[in-house]
Amino acid sequence: MFADISDDDDPHVAGMEGISKFCEDLGIDPLEDIRILVLLWKMGANDKPAQINKLEWQQGCEKLQADSIEKFRKILPSLDTGFLDRTEFKDFFKFCFQFNRQGTHRTLDKDLIIALLQMVLKGRVADERLNTFSDFLGQSKDETYSRITLDQWTSFLDFCYEVEDIADYDEATSAWPVLIDEYVEYMEKLQR
Repeated sequence: MFADISDDDDPHVAGMEGISKFCEDLGIDPLEDIRILVLLWKMGANDKPAQINKLEWQQGCEKLQADSIEKFRKILPSLDTGFLDRTEFKDFFKFCFQFNRQGTHRTLDKDLIIALLQMVLKGRVADERLNTFSDFLGQSKDETYSRITLDQWTSFLDFCYEVEDIADYDEATSAWPVLIDEYVEYMEKLQR
């Protein structure tokens, strides 16, 4: 099965083209269906960004007891992020960032971040928080936020968990990245 999705120039790796073909075989959209990311995370696709290697694939298939498209289709319902506890979800959230990096880049473009946040956090954090943070990033002209770091990415999730009400946020006693401080300022201006 791996041979069907592996790269033409390297049969030991399946890149995004192969993963997209796998999604097509499963009947899911790789750009909108979070379950492909959950599946790749559960299979252990973490050697290099945007790919799964043959060993990860074999170990993942064994772990999930899936050796055919039909068996993968049967486990799709179990790949809903709602089945992940908070600790598992934080690990998965970090994986989503790492998997979407390109080459040796340590940051992701803010437009990709906005799309990923909507895909990964929908239903996991308050819609208002998710939408206002996406709007904040989208409208930001600050070049500093044209690319987002892993620390900023994971801090947003932690912020969502730890600060339910923006009114409770205290910049003086917090240790959040500046991005979060500026998002809170943005929210305060909106609420005036």
